[in-house]
Amino acid sequence: MTDDTTEEPLTAGPEENRRQVLYWRLLARLFDHEEQATLESASLAVVEDIGLPPALLDPQASIDAVVQRHPELAAEFDGLMVPDGDEDRDRAAEVRRAALVSKVLLNVFASGSGAVTAGQLARWQSDAGWLERALGCRPGELRGGRGPGGAGRAAGGGVSPTGTGSGFPAPDLGTLIPAIGPELGAIEADLVKRMRLREVLADPRLAAQLTPSMSLIEQLLRDKNNLSGVALANAKALIRRFVDEVADVLRTQVEKASVGALDRSIPPKRVFRNLDLDRTIWKNLTNWDPEEERLYVDRLYYRHTARKTTPQRLIVVVDQSGSMVDSMVNCTILASIFAGLPKVDVHLIAYDTQALDLTPWVNDPFETLLRTKLGGGTDGTVAMALAQPKIAEPRNTVVVWISDFYEWRCEPLFESMAAIHRSGAKFIPVGSVTSAGRGSVNPWFRERFKDLGTPVISGHIRKLVHELKSFLT
Repeated sequence: MTDDTTEEPLTAGPEENRRQVLYWRLLARLFDHEEQATLESASLAVVEDIGLPPALLDPQASIDAVVQRHPELAAEFDGLMVPDGDEDRDRAAEVRRAALVSKVLLNVFASGSGAVTAGQLARWQSDAGWLERALGCRPGELRGGRGPGGAGRAAGGGVSPTGTGSGFPAPDLGTLIPAIGPELGAIEADLVKRMRLREVLADPRLAAQLTPSMSLIEQLLRDKNNLSGVALANAKALIRRFVDEVADVLRTQVEKASVGALDRSIPPKRVFRNLDLDRTIWKNLTNWDPEEERLYVDRLYYRHTARKTTPQRLIVVVDQSGSMVDSMVNCTILASIFAGLPKVDVHLIAYDTQALDLTPWVNDPFETLLRTKLGGGTDGTVAMALAQPKIAEPRNTVVVWISDFYEWRCEPLFESMAAIHRSGAKFIPVGSVTSAGRGSVNPWFRERFKDLGTPVISGHIRKLVHELKSFLT
């Protein structure tokens, strides 16, 4: 006899089978790179059956091209990969979602091999922007925090109306940035290295297709001494574009830092714009004439506007060795922004085995970067020799030292840093100010800075901005 209470084994429904076909094709394409005829034909049948364009399966078609032909799909890509917490999702909708997710992941992570053209790099950068949008971020946010509208999550922290859970929180950028951002940066850097960059820069038409990125700027800065004529002009234009874009983002983070408190020892200027109407009326209320219904004013009161003008000195020391390119670019731009604030005296020093005082050009990050020489070893003692004489008034000085602290002469350098801290100056060691927040720090230095009471700042550049604002305001 058959036991009627025995449960029959569960079998996958047709929608689940379709979804698995699409994801098996995704895995095969990512790890094998060889076209699997059976999976390709089965996936084509699934895509056509659910009403999606076959172009989604074309590895040569960018997402921009697909959306241009089928604009109704744009909204579906936004927030596509954001978890919505819905356990009872429509199975048919999940199949559709699998097809779109596969397209995004393949276009970004199956970057191929061999030489890369300017057009291919631009296409990858655009597709990476679609991946960031699918994750609930702005384009460029995971790769560098310089997407349209500045850094940070989209307003409201939610997801565009995609049917993927509007109202649910967007992914935690604290997790996404260190996990995905560096991987996207590594793929982009590899694509840039595979370009014949000098040939591209020599052709204005090809150079115009390039989209500035940290990886591209690094290559341009390393190769700038080998460029001339049209190629050098195009390289400089790309560097300036990138500098301006990053500066716009950082400027919104710095905002307006007011320096100094009101100085009430200085009488206020007796001009109309300083007139304190509320206080003037309040102090003269005893002169009110009820019969005439008039207020007779025998004294005017003015607001204090003068501020204490003790200048703050900001000394930024940046390791320009090969591992710190991202920090060099970001800190050069950041120093120029703080240099534009009133009463802030900014000095900039870059070093590897030699030190270079870049203070005369600190207001122009473009010119500063052109004077850097990336690469080489690391000897912070040569930079310390330039920095120490600049500390005239320790109580009004902050020294920001950006490096991975893998130094040649550790003991003497640390002793000099500890001496700066003991003098009363504020010393801020920074392990990384990269866009993605990734960077390693010599554990020997990390432990000693912690014992000194000046722990290393590691992470996003916003942390450094916050520290500097608290000192300068």
